Amino acid sequence: MLYHFLVPLIRDFRVLNLFTYITFRAAGAAVTSLLLAFLMGPAIIRRLRGGAVTQVVREGTPDTHAHKGDTPTMGGLIILLAAAGSTVLWARLSSRYIWLALAVTAAMGLIGLADDALKLKQKRAGVKNEGLVERYKLAGQVTIGLALGLYVWQFPLAPDLPGASTTLPFFKYVLVVPISAGFAWVYVAFTTFVLTGVSNAVNLTDGLDGLAAGLAAIAFATFAAFAYAIGRVDWSRYLGLFYLANSGELTVFCAAMAGALLAFLWFNTHPAEIFMGDTGSLALGGGLGAVAILLKSEFLLVFVGGVFLAETLSVMIQRGVFKYRRRRYGLEYARTHRVFRRAPLHHHFELKGWPETQVVVRFWILGLLCAFLALATLKVR
Repeated sequence: MLYHFLVPLIRDFRVLNLFTYITFRAAGAAVTSLLLAFLMGPAIIRRLRGGAVTQVVREGTPDTHAHKGDTPTMGGLIILLAAAGSTVLWARLSSRYIWLALAVTAAMGLIGLADDALKLKQKRAGVKNEGLVERYKLAGQVTIGLALGLYVWQFPLAPDLPGASTTLPFFKYVLVVPISAGFAWVYVAFTTFVLTGVSNAVNLTDGLDGLAAGLAAIAFATFAAFAYAIGRVDWSRYLGLFYLANSGELTVFCAAMAGALLAFLWFNTHPAEIFMGDTGSLALGGGLGAVAILLKSEFLLVFVGGVFLAETLSVMIQRGVFKYRRRRYGLEYARTHRVFRRAPLHHHFELKGWPETQVVVRFWILGLLCAFLALATLKVR
């Protein structure tokens, strides 16, 4: 918004030329979202606490988490409101990249909000609080993934790139496309899988104070660097990347998300004053997935979101091995012979004796290492 109001005035006020630089607007977006989250955070926490909008402790979590049932949830609203407001203020709103990223993030957030609200209703009614039925939640995620995949396929964001295409890390100018137009649906299915998988991965990781928020902030900051490089002709040519005109505006979106997450950590760090809930975790995963899809960098998520991937795999392995052993050896054997003490992975280390804060900080460090590995792919080509 500021770009459209102030850039026409450059002829009279040369200092406004700063608003033509994505780096300046990205920094402004990060600071603005951080300040907005700081300002609205206490008010939202008081409102949620006053309305008894408290956390529903997931079944299967360690007993040490029982006291967290009194902590307000739906704190993802702080992140979403701050990041969306900052993005609209600082981004160039003529860019489709911005509106698609915001739309997917908001849509995933609405699914999470419905899930949180239903869990709260069930908790107050004294019934088992499973939230939104799993198949309904999955149907919503798949619908959003299909919508984004179909749009990118039918309305390519770059004139020189097929809509149904992606790139590979470590390879210069290698474009992966369906073998024929008739197989373009494979790309739509792929993007749907990516978006659904990432949103669920962040949701699974959100189990300790500050864990998901810190890792998501690292991931968004990393994607901000990629969006900036891919959106510049000179940088993309030098680094062997496909140039996507106007994709640099996603730097502003990613910076706004990172800023809001850093502020949210102020309230969410141990002992947490508020949790993001599914409202936040599904939206963050949707935002990350959308940015990766829009930048044609879906496979980069394996590196950027390495910790999210490990958390998801731990749940899949635990469930798969349990079902196999129950079928082969019986229920009692399956219960006593598990791969992990508890899944997701962060609970396994908790039960091994690591304090919660130690697990969180060490996972943040692993997230930073994954980010450095992702950034290394820019030169290792």
